[in-house]
Amino acid sequence: MAFVPIETAAPVALEIPQIITPQSALASTAKPNPLVYKDAIRTSLKASSLDAVFATVFCVTTGGILLSNFLLELGASPVVFGMLSSIPMLVNLVQPLGAYLSERSSSRFYYSLRTHGIARLLWLILGIGIIGSSWIGLTSGQLVLLTLLVVLFSGLLGGLGSASWLSWLAMIVPRRLRGRYFGIRNSAASLTNLLCVPLAGLAVSHWYGGTLQGYGVVLLVGIIFGLISLGCQYFQTDMNPALQNSTLVKCQQISESSVTLQPTVTPANEFTSIWSNCNFLRFLLYFGFWMLAVNISAPFFNFYLLEQLHLDVSYVTLYGSLQAGANMLLIVLWGKLADKIGNRRILILIGILVALTPLLWMGVSANSWNIWLWLPLLHIFTGGTWAAIDLCNNNMQLGIAPVKNQSIYFAIASAVAGVSGALGTTIGSFIAQFAEQGGLLGLFALSSVCRLIAIVPLMFVKEPH
Repeated sequence: MAFVPIETAAPVALEIPQIITPQSALASTAKPNPLVYKDAIRTSLKASSLDAVFATVFCVTTGGILLSNFLLELGASPVVFGMLSSIPMLVNLVQPLGAYLSERSSSRFYYSLRTHGIARLLWLILGIGIIGSSWIGLTSGQLVLLTLLVVLFSGLLGGLGSASWLSWLAMIVPRRLRGRYFGIRNSAASLTNLLCVPLAGLAVSHWYGGTLQGYGVVLLVGIIFGLISLGCQYFQTDMNPALQNSTLVKCQQISESSVTLQPTVTPANEFTSIWSNCNFLRFLLYFGFWMLAVNISAPFFNFYLLEQLHLDVSYVTLYGSLQAGANMLLIVLWGKLADKIGNRRILILIGILVALTPLLWMGVSANSWNIWLWLPLLHIFTGGTWAAIDLCNNNMQLGIAPVKNQSIYFAIASAVAGVSGALGTTIGSFIAQFAEQGGLLGLFALSSVCRLIAIVPLMFVKEPH
């Protein structure tokens, strides 16, 4: 459902020039033009999809298996891997502050440009440090510390902009098309991941200057794509948070021939309404405990393959590509199914399968049967099931949060998930660090039990129709 902010006294229309720019304005005198409105939304959705594609390239080079392999080459310990996973979650604590600041800005686009733009430029420091480490004289320990610092400060800036960006996207995407659109959007991102991960892995492992220098070069390329993705946001219909929050009317579903406006009253005190919203609090309980349970084991699957099974990074990137491929193929199906039967049902049913997945790692070894059959199948299964979890969790947040001060709801959810996820990663990293041989497998079993428990609060969450 697309929401168009309007004044309390008189309806306004979204006046969009032929090329959608952040300078697009809301006029208070003209009647809504359904054709112009639909063209504006269509252009915005295409721009958002391109944003996802280019941003995926950036994420591939600044995280996942490539960054993990880079730190492993530097001799990083399991605690470092735990910190690497917990920092992006802990920085979500700044999201309420980011939501507060964004609601007092006049443009979602320029706020995103300031926060995410600077955050991505910070990775240039690491890229230059890696390539010039031999000239500068940086040691392996210093590179590990530099990596963690870049992850920390870029994460803080990204956290300041995440809630605003999600609120912006929630205003653009029509409600009845959310499952289908995010399915297609995420499918495009998964296809990009599918292609980029093995190519980047080959580039790193076969770089003539060594794997460390190869990662530095790949990282610089990823930063360029990250900046291009921000440029795509320029063509999305910009939103003025102040105008959005001053309205008591929201635009409901676009019908095939017209735009329907229906009044909706929101609470005067938004913070009071958040803590009196029992449905939102139940979702927070589920989401927070789910993130804790997942992150007890999530950072250590690749570590298990690389460190304990001693698999080459090319194998691990291949598995990642298979996982991304399964995600890409099934996420559109999950999106359409979510639009028909709802997100909560899918989260409960598929959540049980995801909860049992860590148990499937028991007995995995480095023999041919596991390398060429079981591990590929396991990653395909993981990609297909997590496609449903990621999509439906996102849609549930968009559906539960009201329009007014929407970014504050998203920020609180992210902050709770960040703290609990970081706690889970910290617990997992210390278990992996100090447990004897086989400790990782016990970690996987503990994560599986906690995931099953986390699903219980979700059964009491009511999903808006």
